[in-house]
Amino acid sequence: MASEAHGGSVTSKGIVSVPSNHSVDQTVSNLTGILQSKGVTLFALIDHSGEAERVGMKMRPTKLLIFGSPKAGTPLMLAAPTIAIDLPLKILVSEDSQGKVWISYNSPEYLQQRHGLPPELLQNIAVVAPLAEAAAK
Repeated sequence: MASEAHGGSVTSKGIVSVPSNHSVDQTVSNLTGILQSKGVTLFALIDHSGEAERVGMKMRPTKLLIFGSPKAGTPLMLAAPTIAIDLPLKILVSEDSQGKVWISYNSPEYLQQRHGLPPELLQNIAVVAPLAEAAAK
């Protein structure tokens, strides 16, 4: 799949990347606040760059949020059990070599196609796009 630009976001190989107007830490803070306000569980926050630093390696700021809701995810897994490999949902917040921060996530349409989800269940994972957009502002 070729890269496509959509209103500032870029889609490549099923991954949507949205530019953030904030640092990695502020973007992560924005995301965690939004998730909390919506009652969505943050299962894990993985600080890839922090872990790299712990072993003496340098890496641009990179953090992964793993989040979801059993109410939204369970119907997906019942309809297409293989989607469990892509759930809970994930958002990657990272800084590129130019210092630009990006919010990246699997396109809901990509996940729907990958796992053969029924169209009526797409809304259960489509929440990731507005989350990313809100955190980027």
